[in-house]
Formats: sequence, C-alpha cells, structure tokens
Amino acid sequence: MKLPIPLIEGTLVRRYKRFLADIRLSDGEVVTVHCPNTGAMLGCMDPGSRVWVSRADNPKRKYPLTWELVEIDGRVLVGIHTGRANGLAREAIQNGNVSQLQGYQRVRSEIRYGSERSRVDLLLDGGDGSDQCYVEIKSVTAAEGPVALFPDAVTSRGAKHLRELASMADQGHRAVIFFCVQRGDVKEVRPADAIDPVYGEALRDAIRRKVEVIAYQAEVTPESIRLVRSLPVKV
Repeated sequence: MKLPIPLIEGTLVRRYKRFLADIRLSDGEVVTVHCPNTGAMLGCMDPGSRVWVSRADNPKRKYPLTWELVEIDGRVLVGIHTGRANGLAREAIQNGNVSQLQGYQRVRSEIRYGSERSRVDLLLDGGDGSDQCYVEIKSVTAAEGPVALFPDAVTSRGAKHLRELASMADQGHRAVIFFCVQRGDVKEVRPADAIDPVYGEALRDAIRRKVEVIAYQAEVTPESIRLVRSLPVKV
C-alpha cells in the first residue's frame, strides 16, 4: 500500500481526546492533527517521538493532517492508522501474499452478518456466494519486546466480533481473525490478557470452536506499508 506522498515529518508533542494530537513541524509550528487510532497506543505516543502525517485533499476538513507513522526507540516505524489495516489485508490477499486465504474468486468488504448485527471486514467466496470465509481484521501496534499484543485497551467490540466469527464457524463456514501487525520488530502475537482478559478468553473460545487465527507482519516505510510475512499466534 502506497502512502500519500509526501508524508510530512514532525515531532509529537502530545496525543489527547483519543482523536487528536499536537505535533511540531520542522519550522517550529505546532499543529493539531487527526489521530486515526482509538486505542491506548501503548508505546506509540511518547512525547518527542518522530512522527509522519499525511495531508487530506478535502479543504473542508477541520484537521487536514492525519497521523500515519511513529518512530519507536529511534529505530522502528509503526503504522498507527488503524483504518489502513483492512486495505493492507485485502491487498495482500488479492496479491496472493496470504497463502492461507487463496483460491477465492470474490472479496467483499463490510458485509452485514451475525446475530449481533455486525459487519464483517472481508467476506471471501467462490464468486457465487459459495465457500464463504468470514475475515475480521485487527490492527496491532502494541508490543512488549518481541511480542506483539492485542488489544491495547479493553474492547467489548473485539469480543463481539469473536463471538460472531465463532457463530459462523458453528454453522460450518470458514471464519478467520486476522491480526495485521504494523511494525517490523516482533516475532509473534499474543492476546493481551493483562489488559483485557475477557478478549483473551473470547479468542481462546473462538479457536476451540474452529475459528482460524492468522497474523501477518508489515514492512513499514515513509513511502509504503505492506504485509510481508506470517507470524505465529500464541494463546
């Protein structure tokens, strides 16, 4: 996935009100930008960090700049824009880079399903509605050492999605939780039980009910983000 060019580099001053952050540009001006990440952003919002933002084409936007990347420990770029995860996963699947999700003829997004009135991120099928595969995608940015963690905040919505996937699996459909890891310095993915034990147990229950778990790691640069390798998920 190509990122908007050119990204604008700055220094993080603070992130606040979930959707806002202040950054200092190279000329010293401090501007408020949109933060497209509703999580706790653990380890990804330290004041003084280098950040990169994109500029929207829409002149009516109150905050024309959107936070895209942050540099961790002066060495690792992390994609913090959670809205990019669905596109990254879809692109990787359609390009044949996700070996576990090949052989489908059609990929659709945001299809309503389930008893809890959800919308599945991706629905794969044989082109005529047969061989359906329900895929929920989660953007992962938090880590402790070499371990990527999800979620980074309590997420009742995430547990709901796992219940919906498990219900699809119970009905004989293929169901997948897909962790999109937007950083290149980790070796595996685990549920963050210390943060949200309910989600961790929901994930383990979903696996017992035949929901598949897939994780792919991104290569992140100021020019692009792309999923390049599979990671193990340990529960």
